[in-house]
Amino acid sequence: MHDENKNIIIILLVLALFTGATIELSEGSTAIGVVLFIIAAILITRMKLRGDEGLQSSRNFMLIGGFILAADLIYNYVNSSELGTLDSMVFFLGISLIAIGTGKKDIKQLGEFGLYISSVFTGLYLIFYSFFGYFNIDFLHLFDHYLVLMPTVAIIKLFGIPVEIIATETVILYGAETMTITIGGPCSGLYSMFLLIGIVAGYSRMEKMDIKRTFGLLVFAVLIAYFANLIRVIILYITAYLYGMDIMMIVHTHVGWMIFAATAGAIMYIINRK
Repeated sequence: MHDENKNIIIILLVLALFTGATIELSEGSTAIGVVLFIIAAILITRMKLRGDEGLQSSRNFMLIGGFILAADLIYNYVNSSELGTLDSMVFFLGISLIAIGTGKKDIKQLGEFGLYISSVFTGLYLIFYSFFGYFNIDFLHLFDHYLVLMPTVAIIKLFGIPVEIIATETVILYGAETMTITIGGPCSGLYSMFLLIGIVAGYSRMEKMDIKRTFGLLVFAVLIAYFANLIRVIILYITAYLYGMDIMMIVHTHVGWMIFAATAGAIMYIINRK
């Protein structure tokens, strides 16, 4: 297998594992999420990226990374809060900085790629969830209603599934049982979108891609994440209609990220081939 094709396959596996780990940590099994992150980190060390230039190693990176890890743990302990998606990415950011500070080539490469992924995800998360919320910008509810809930409801009605919109992010589904389903939070697909953007940005930066190709890949990343999430939500509706809420929640947690990763991986593979 050529190094280029092998590299693409590893990138797609990393994409799938990081997506799954993020979703599992936020709403599924913490143990599964940690395992997926570890496997993804190991795979990154197998990547053969061009050039040796990058961030210069320094013990300051290790100090900053350690401070970030300690600060997040202390904050959650003091506030008695559970670890969530943002915490997982903050941890990943801290660990990536520590890896860069070691100065060892493979570990440093792993850390640099992780730094791009985690910093992009964290930055976008803070903008859309913290900044918009602080200034009462109603983007998330509008996005969930007009770009997720309404299109998916229109599609499942074509299959004859009885569903009724009762609020901005809420529907009533009449199936195996009468269910009230909220389409919001992780169901918006923004987490997967942020993660995919981070992976594309990191890969582009380390592979020294030109701006035009990078921008094109980022646009594709957003479209991939959006349409993959619509497919995911439609499958959740159908599962709830046929089998009830309990089975739907299992599918919601463990299968959604697989659908996204498979769809995104297939299209990214085509893009790289061209």
